[in-house]
Amino acid sequence: MDRIACMQSFVRAIELNSFSAAAREQQTTQPTISKQIAALEKYLGVQLLTRSTTHLSLTEEGKKYYQYCQQILETVAEAEASLTGKERATGTLRLGCPVLFGQMQIVPRLKAFIKRYPDVKIDLMMADHFVDIVEDGLDLLIRIGNRLDSSLIGDRIGTTRRVTVATTGYFEQAGEPKKPDDLVHHDCIVYTHLATGNEWHFQGTDGTIKVRVGGCFQTNSSVAIRSAVLSGLGIAVAPVWMFGDEIYRGDIKVVLEDYQPTPLQIHAFYRRSRFYPAKITCFIDFLAAEFKLDPWVSDYGV
Repeated sequence: MDRIACMQSFVRAIELNSFSAAAREQQTTQPTISKQIAALEKYLGVQLLTRSTTHLSLTEEGKKYYQYCQQILETVAEAEASLTGKERATGTLRLGCPVLFGQMQIVPRLKAFIKRYPDVKIDLMMADHFVDIVEDGLDLLIRIGNRLDSSLIGDRIGTTRRVTVATTGYFEQAGEPKKPDDLVHHDCIVYTHLATGNEWHFQGTDGTIKVRVGGCFQTNSSVAIRSAVLSGLGIAVAPVWMFGDEIYRGDIKVVLEDYQPTPLQIHAFYRRSRFYPAKITCFIDFLAAEFKLDPWVSDYGV
């Protein structure tokens, strides 16, 4: 029994929550992954996991062994990299990010990254809800917001500047707010995943202004926020990159320019480890360099 290979199959099956997914990744078959994990259990004399039709669950012994396997595999990778000099970026990078940010800011940049690092494949998972980097089997997670996760390493790679926007048609019908407090008389589109909920924060000459807003529509989807604004449903506080082209064309108008919504930091999160594969560090460096040149997501654009 090749215990390293069995450990790799065990770890990836848990992280991907699927024997079949682990098999596809390793270009083998599902029965092979199953046999490798069964061989580990027989060798150790314990049950490592339980399996249902939709989920893999670690036993108490499995949780302990999983942590040891991660450390062992990281040490093996570190040892191999130390003998070959600077590690080459290879393998599949499992990346997570918010849906609309992925569509508009990540995916359009992937061609340049893959051209630079042709041995890296991208497996992208986009979701607006909270994503657990371990349970979802991710290498790297891009998050927008000022809340940090102490269990992970977070590299700041940019800043999302936000604006208060609606269609010109909406403002023609409902009038334009002149100060943040005027928003209480408008239909405001609320993004329910925002940490402050329906309390919008603005930075003015007198400091932070907080306004509790409301309207006929709220959603947990960034895509729906964009669609709702474009349809003239109301006013939103949103990242400027979400409506950049429409603002330039005049279809979307920015108001309350003397009261800037609080900017949100962009972080790349990854698990704590003694060794980080080049595919992770190269992607973080690539995005940071790209965002630095883009005023919509650059720290220098705020």
